[in-house]
Amino acid sequence: MKNLTGRRRLSKSSVNGFINYGLVIAAFVVMQILIGQDAVSNTIQSMLVPVCCYVVMAVSLNLTVGILGELSLGHAGFMSLGAFSGIIAATALQNVVTAEPLRLALSMVVGAVVGGIGGVVIGLPVLRLRGDYLAIVTLAFGEIIKNVIQVLYIGLDEEGLHLATKQENLILSETGISIIKGPMGATGVTKLATFTAGFILVLVTLFVVQNLVASRAGRAILSLRDNRIAAESVGISVTKYKMMAFVTSAALAGAAGTLYGLNYSSTVASKFDFNTSILVLVYVVLGGLGSIRGSIIAAAVLTILPELLRSGSIKDYRMLIYAIILILVMLVTNNPTLRGALDTVSKKLKLGKHKHTDLEGGAAS
Repeated sequence: MKNLTGRRRLSKSSVNGFINYGLVIAAFVVMQILIGQDAVSNTIQSMLVPVCCYVVMAVSLNLTVGILGELSLGHAGFMSLGAFSGIIAATALQNVVTAEPLRLALSMVVGAVVGGIGGVVIGLPVLRLRGDYLAIVTLAFGEIIKNVIQVLYIGLDEEGLHLATKQENLILSETGISIIKGPMGATGVTKLATFTAGFILVLVTLFVVQNLVASRAGRAILSLRDNRIAAESVGISVTKYKMMAFVTSAALAGAAGTLYGLNYSSTVASKFDFNTSILVLVYVVLGGLGSIRGSIIAAAVLTILPELLRSGSIKDYRMLIYAIILILVMLVTNNPTLRGALDTVSKKLKLGKHKHTDLEGGAAS
């Protein structure tokens, strides 16, 4: 007899999405309580905004690597575009928008737009490649972006923005200010980033990525990852959906870059190099390809872990311990025996849940 309870069952993706939201909200509430009770050191408090930035970076890169199935090694390039464009926007709006939260929000929008434009410019020629070729070309584009920013000199005066490739060519009025100074990067930046802004950005990122994955476009992206030839045979546009995932990922990285850049008084382009792209990729791989929750946890834990290892007598061996932990996590997550045991436990729990639901349905009937 059919179950007439009348309740619509939530899909697995919806349940996972709500769990991810709950995890982020719970972490934010707990941290705010601990900060209010002075139970968190200044070092950890200073790490909260970078943690939010790296969580956004990991989730957005997972959209390209885990969900689309294409390896990108230039994600830090989009972060740098967002960082410096956001700093320029925040400086330009300083006398127009006096409210700092609003100026930060507008700057992050600018950073996301510039990051998305960078995704379009890079994605059009790059996404025709696959596999190792795509990884190498995205790595090259990331380094190109970094090196271009290192030779830019940008200033602001009454006439607007001025751009030059040499310091002596940047001519400003007496009241003008220099924003980006080539290899020195952006200095004298007004710090606008807050933990609350980072928390909101993480929620926005989860909303965008999870809704995209659960949509019709998301199913098309997943089909391209699983079997490109079969997807093309039923009329799915490879270029369209690859660009959709790639540009969305780049735009979110740009917003994270803006938040990161406005968290410090100075920012240099060399910060967003190949090592940063690899670091974010490590978060994605350790958290699990395609796992949004895994990316959140891995980015948060592995960002804070090196700082926690700085204290005490183990500080001289912190990078060694960090590397050993990474290796152990990889061995555990890729252990077939352990994964089989976890799958067995999960199936038993689901079976028990279904039996309980069937009993309730029979009683209701």
